[in-house]
Amino acid sequence: MNIRLRNRHMNHEPGTGPVPVPGSVPTLRRDDYELKNTNPHLGGERLTSTYDLVEQTYHLYVRVVKAKELPLGADPYVEIRLGNYRGRTNHFEKKTNPEWNQVFAFSKDRVQSSTLEVYVKDKEMFGRDEYIGRVVFDLNEIPTRVPPDSPLAAQWYRVEDRRGHGEIMLAVWMGTQADEAFPEAWHSDASFAHGEGVFNVRSKVYVSPKLWYLRVNVIEAQDVIPNDRTRAPEVSVKVEVGNQMLRTKISSTRTMHPLWNEDFMFVVAEPFEEHLVLTIEDRVHPSRDEVLGVLSLPMTVFEKRLDHRPVHSRWFNIERHGVGEMKFSSRVHIRVCLEGGYHVLDESTLYISDQRPTAKQLWKRPCGILEVGILGAQGLLPMKMKDGRGTTDAYCVAKYGQKWVRTRTILDTLSPRWNEQYTWEVYDPCTVITLGVFDNCHLGAEKPGLERDSRIGKVRIRLSTLEAHRIYTNAYPLLVLHPSGVKKMGELQLAVRFTTLSLANMVYLYGHPLLPKMHYLNPLTVNQVDTLRYQAMNIVAARLGRAEPPLRKEVVEYMLDVDSHMWSMRRSKANFFRIMSLLSGLFSISKWFNNVKEWKNPITTVLVHILFLILLWYPELILPTMCLYMFLIGLWNYRFRARHPPHMDPKLSWAEAVHPDELDEEFDTFPTSRPPDTVRMRYDRIRSIAGRIQTVVGDIATQGERLGSLLSWRDPRATSLFVVFSLCSAVVLYVAPFRVVALVTGLYMLRHPRFRSKMPSVPSNFFKRLPAKSDSLL
Repeated sequence: MNIRLRNRHMNHEPGTGPVPVPGSVPTLRRDDYELKNTNPHLGGERLTSTYDLVEQTYHLYVRVVKAKELPLGADPYVEIRLGNYRGRTNHFEKKTNPEWNQVFAFSKDRVQSSTLEVYVKDKEMFGRDEYIGRVVFDLNEIPTRVPPDSPLAAQWYRVEDRRGHGEIMLAVWMGTQADEAFPEAWHSDASFAHGEGVFNVRSKVYVSPKLWYLRVNVIEAQDVIPNDRTRAPEVSVKVEVGNQMLRTKISSTRTMHPLWNEDFMFVVAEPFEEHLVLTIEDRVHPSRDEVLGVLSLPMTVFEKRLDHRPVHSRWFNIERHGVGEMKFSSRVHIRVCLEGGYHVLDESTLYISDQRPTAKQLWKRPCGILEVGILGAQGLLPMKMKDGRGTTDAYCVAKYGQKWVRTRTILDTLSPRWNEQYTWEVYDPCTVITLGVFDNCHLGAEKPGLERDSRIGKVRIRLSTLEAHRIYTNAYPLLVLHPSGVKKMGELQLAVRFTTLSLANMVYLYGHPLLPKMHYLNPLTVNQVDTLRYQAMNIVAARLGRAEPPLRKEVVEYMLDVDSHMWSMRRSKANFFRIMSLLSGLFSISKWFNNVKEWKNPITTVLVHILFLILLWYPELILPTMCLYMFLIGLWNYRFRARHPPHMDPKLSWAEAVHPDELDEEFDTFPTSRPPDTVRMRYDRIRSIAGRIQTVVGDIATQGERLGSLLSWRDPRATSLFVVFSLCSAVVLYVAPFRVVALVTGLYMLRHPRFRSKMPSVPSNFFKRLPAKSDSLL
């Protein structure tokens, strides 16, 4: 019996955390978070073009096709025995010619017998099942099949007992994980699964539904008759598509011919199951609306637009129930189309894996092939208790573009070996593939649907960081943030290869817009992008959850980073220090220039003077010198380039030194479920932080307003001085050669410290005296 430990967090819903094992508290070092190089034996002895990124594993396959002429009245099923492993088919009631067409796979590494026994049995309601007959195979005589060989033909084998005889059709062969039967087979390493759990351990490939943006323009309505004809109607339109609902404002013209002309965007998926429903409502009371009419339209009646060309509007009659009969009392004018020129965002733009528009006619040719070998994991922490000990039933999910893959579940091990390889077409190298490891909690549970698969960790790999045609074999740390802090849950071993098809196409893509052109010709607002992304994620999760086996909602949400927009003090600190690291380069240049001005290193200062004079005398060398300098820096940095893809960095994420209360805030629900005192303390903390930000923003605004007041005559004396200074500067610059002015200015900036004053300069003093609008703030 599996006992699953629940986490109190509801918003992030991480499922279960690792189960603590008494006496085993690991001490993590800094290198435990680093990427590790591995040297797996890829491809095995016989290299193939399809499975050369995984370690080749051999399996004994048994295909049970059907049987015939079995004894009358039997409820037959087939049991396969190989050492301690037993696999069985479903049973049929009172059938003499049953058909199973089921495949069993036994790992060769775990075979502890020299014979394979196939039993045909009669299931009994009470007592022991009756034996009908068996077929025995010598493992040394079983043929080996390696794709692309054709499937092995099944043969009839005779089985006999005291009640008569019969025949069973079987195919037995030795093959690798590249065999076509591998994904659908019953595996011996998942023999503990029962009931619905048998289907939940198989490997599968899923395809996300094709998503469209639905644009609805509600223009106007005619002959809208309120129920109370003594008052002017306050009419609005409620637009619904499935669970998505938006509403127009109340028409400013309170007549029977209201006008709105408002645009709405929705997300719909093929095959179209929802209808567009428009409900005309009359606001009769601040808390009550009366329905005046309803219009329901299927998606198939709307035009599919591939560009920004205009779409014709149409009038539709509104259904309204009159007294005793159905009649048409009004109509509505709308413009609706399915937008095929956009890419429907269902994941964060920071980790986007696909940028193609919805309409397939607008797709470009692929620029490369991505191959990923999911080798296995090691050092996983136990996620649940089974028979008094911690265990994990792990599987891996990979998502790139519209294609999702799920490996088979390896039961009851902390070091699962999947050795499965998958391939994706790449249409843009500046995309990210996401891989996540989960603990399967649906292995024949008594109450299916109540358990949630637990997240173990996630890995992201940006394709643009990979060298072409090179195989990367690394062990990626699986890091998860828990309410108690960041934890390493294990390591995921991958083999990745990115193959480019055309260098010219790759160069073209780097100058091409990131998203389809409709995102730039008719852009969506920030609020629209966030809302539509959330709706798209819900649709993808719902559709993938209907597959067999389902890719569950908690898995899809974790892979798509559903909570990436939520407030987090930790993320805010991480982003702040990212900005500071970017500005550190400017600070370093400023510090170096100050050192040059202060003559801290006389040799460097003299060389800067010489370089300044050369560039001043030959100004045409400035741009070539800058380009040559960047070229030399690039060549120098090539020696220190990254040798492996980037991975999750707890230090960059500010997860190592995060305060426990900040973590508790991050794992809080929305709306909050914490005590009022805790919420008040956090609110006061956010107020103090916002006050500092407010001060910085105000200082920036003040500097900009001072700059604008130079010529605004807000300070007449300051503007007069600046105008006179501008006139004098114009005369000097017109009379004096530019090189002389630049030479004097440069030498003045680089003058020796003994000729400098420690007081602020005249321009700085003048600028700080200029007025700003801060005086007018309340």
